[in-house]
Amino acid sequence: METFYREQFQADLEAFDISEKLGFLLEEPLTNLPDHYGVWMDLANNLTHLIETRKLRDLVDKMPVLMPDILSTNRELRLAHLVLGFISMGYVWQEGRQAPAQILPKAVALPYWLVSSRLGLPPILTYADSVLANWKLKDPDGDMQIGNLDLIFSFPGGESCRGFFLVSLLVEMAASSGIVGALEVMHAMRVSDIAGIQNGLAKVTQSLKKMKETFKLMHNHVDPTVFHGTLRIFVSGWRDNPMLPRGLLYDGVSNEPILLSGGSAAQSSAIQCFDGLLSIEHEDETRTFVTRMRDYMPPAHRQLIETLSDCPSLRHFILYNSSIDLCQAYNSCVSALVDLRSYHLNTVTKYIIVPGNRAVGSPLRGVGTMLNTTGSGGSNFVVFLKSVRNSTQKSLISKEASVSRETEM
Repeated sequence: METFYREQFQADLEAFDISEKLGFLLEEPLTNLPDHYGVWMDLANNLTHLIETRKLRDLVDKMPVLMPDILSTNRELRLAHLVLGFISMGYVWQEGRQAPAQILPKAVALPYWLVSSRLGLPPILTYADSVLANWKLKDPDGDMQIGNLDLIFSFPGGESCRGFFLVSLLVEMAASSGIVGALEVMHAMRVSDIAGIQNGLAKVTQSLKKMKETFKLMHNHVDPTVFHGTLRIFVSGWRDNPMLPRGLLYDGVSNEPILLSGGSAAQSSAIQCFDGLLSIEHEDETRTFVTRMRDYMPPAHRQLIETLSDCPSLRHFILYNSSIDLCQAYNSCVSALVDLRSYHLNTVTKYIIVPGNRAVGSPLRGVGTMLNTTGSGGSNFVVFLKSVRNSTQKSLISKEASVSRETEM
């Protein structure tokens, strides 16, 4: 790699738990736990049927308390977190918005808490679970394309559920080359290697464009009515949620309800890495929410975001170096991120706002109109998405600023 020591690059991949090909996706996720946890696997593998027949809660209530002591590897723990996350969401939302469970039984809550503590993740189904660690190949020798991918576990919603998680996975995979580019920029800045910075930024720009193109697959694989009326409630958390305003009590763990956000794209480590790299400065309330979402990411991914954010400002570096080519490379990258965020906002309108406005007579189990303005992470998603897009737009370096700095030099 130009201007980049291969040894350092390999060290970064290991330190930040990154795959050169897959980015933040968990490589080769396990699909089975040791036999001792067979009851967990049986519930998770049959989750959709058990939810639809209203049998899940009864089975969970009769489940023995199994300690996660014999789980030893990271992949085993990630699968356990995924299994218990799907069971928890199904248990809480089995009866829909009118009768969410107020208490998570000890048989789920206690092992979930212990597994979460070992992973450095909260005890709720996160984006890192449902997207990054919830996939398998139909043909192990085939390519990672949507036709050859499947979910390990699923919720009601059929092909729309499958499409929602798998398209999100492919968007994350498209970010992989951009994450590599971000690492290149970080190291090139340390030695003021202008060409290295430009090359790294070009990789990030192309990656962001590929992410947007991949995101378009959502329209081919996810029906808005099914997403809103069936799937969305199962990714809803218990923080800033009118359906569970006090949170959820974890039996055997806490005497008070716990407030946790559901999985959302705001928990994508890739997007926050690009923000950190490009020195995007969000408004106070937005920044607080974005920072809180890092608590829902694997610690190594969180550490990369913080490392990029703590580096000297790339934007200031470019302004002080008065390089027109470097400025153009930076602006191209920022513009690609603006385009991705604008597209995300438009997609949210199609999948949440429009069907939400039609949801007066929606099925009992759906969210109805209760989350018309609130995302699964707990934020007002329209305000949030507009805010992050606008702050990204403001980071563009104007010709006047560049010329002004050049005159000073």
